[in-house]
Amino acid sequence: MKKAEVDAGKRAGVPSDVAERLKALERENRELRQANEILRKASAYFAWAELDRPFKR
Repeated sequence: MKKAEVDAGKRAGVPSDVAERLKALERENRELRQANEILRKASAYFAWAELDRPFKR
């Protein structure tokens, strides 16, 4: 009942559609942060491997 009143604008609170969208954006943000961390670590690994190999002339 309270949820319906919030969705109808009769009671203060966050409507269901806004709450769902916020939850989806937070999940996407978390996934993107994880992907960025993986890419950052991979970049550091390959940069270190490049420095570790013998120099070509």
